[in-house]
Amino acid sequence: MKKFREAAEAHDCDAMAALLADDVRFISPVAFKPYEGKAVTAAILRGVMRVFTDLRYEREIVDGRQSALIFRAMVGDTEVNGCDFITVGPDGLITEFMVMVRPLRGANALAEAMGAQFDQILAEAAADMTDSQE
Repeated sequence: MKKFREAAEAHDCDAMAALLADDVRFISPVAFKPYEGKAVTAAILRGVMRVFTDLRYEREIVDGRQSALIFRAMVGDTEVNGCDFITVGPDGLITEFMVMVRPLRGANALAEAMGAQFDQILAEAAADMTDSQE
């Protein structure tokens, strides 16, 4: 999805959030249970932007409403290779966002770095939900 790729590469978290459907489902490479909803998904993506350095997408594969964005990034001093699998609805908003990463050392570094962000992520998601209800 070209719009998401451009927003992520520009570290434009507001533009990324604007592309999410209200009922988006985020499937993490390091969590057992998917996360449901725009507020928590947007907060997770902001956390990822704080954790990843040197994010660059190397390839994009599009098949109808599904895209695979292949990327490289650094988490601390560990290189991570991964793929964002994105599904969009008829309105063009992201309905499912699944991330896979490798190698195991990279997945472990990502899990540790995101774990350190998680209290902030939950607080941001709660604030976003409160703002959207006003």
